[in-house]
Amino acid sequence: MTGSDNSTELLFTETALTRKKLRTERIMGAVFGLMCAAIILPLLALVVCLVVRAWPSLSWEFLTDVPKQGMRAGGIWPALIGTCYIVVISLLFSSTVGIMAGIYLNEYARDNWLARVVNLAVVNLAGVPSIVHALFGVGAFVLFAGMGKSILAASCTVAIMTLPVIIVATKEALSSVPMAFRVACWNLGATRWQTIRTIVLPNSIGGILTGVILEVCRAAGETAPIMFTGVVFFKAVEPGVLLPYRLTEQSMALSYHLYAISTQVPNIPQSMLYGTAVVLLGFILVFNSFAIGLRMWMRSRKRW
Repeated sequence: MTGSDNSTELLFTETALTRKKLRTERIMGAVFGLMCAAIILPLLALVVCLVVRAWPSLSWEFLTDVPKQGMRAGGIWPALIGTCYIVVISLLFSSTVGIMAGIYLNEYARDNWLARVVNLAVVNLAGVPSIVHALFGVGAFVLFAGMGKSILAASCTVAIMTLPVIIVATKEALSSVPMAFRVACWNLGATRWQTIRTIVLPNSIGGILTGVILEVCRAAGETAPIMFTGVVFFKAVEPGVLLPYRLTEQSMALSYHLYAISTQVPNIPQSMLYGTAVVLLGFILVFNSFAIGLRMWMRSRKRW
């Protein structure tokens, strides 16, 4: 028994090669941790700096009041609600069309040259500069469709700009569902659409929502597409009006409002500039948090 115990101890004793591997693993873990900290810490420092500089202006009145004294006082409610209009409407358009297009390209389209050309076009469209989308929006929606410069035209332009992200995210999410799930449903007599609706989509909704999250971030932060198609420097709004705009009207938006007061309004309090930036950042975080929470809930219900 003693000889057997000694041989077992020798079998599980660390060798020089094992110690070298463990040491390399610890070093690489520390390197990756430092890389992660190098990304997160500057971001946290930036957010803290913004909040500290914006603190004198941050209040409920700042959120709900209208601009006054040539935008040197008052609040940002017209710009905030205008951003909500553009983000929500563009999200409705782009998510509906993008998800349907992703389903078709992944589940219905044949693997031929036409499908490959369409996929290549979608990928290339994602890299088109926003100013090009702005000029397209002016030609397609403002002039050709007769929408004029309006919230609807700006929302459609932003929707076209963010459409490729949702299409690609949808295709990747659908591709991650094992083919065996589809084959099992087909063998039980289910149609292709029944399989997609009851099996494929519920198990891929988390990845699809990732594309939607990215769409919200870009839609809320873009300036060029909306300033050409439907956003103005200033629009008079009655104080206390919850929904001051119609879809056929122009509106203010946080991203363009921040640019305008930073470059075209002299002697404005610096805290108002930083306050607008913080509100825009908070707006994006609120929308993202809701989408991330929904994605986590959907993933918790996955069947595999």
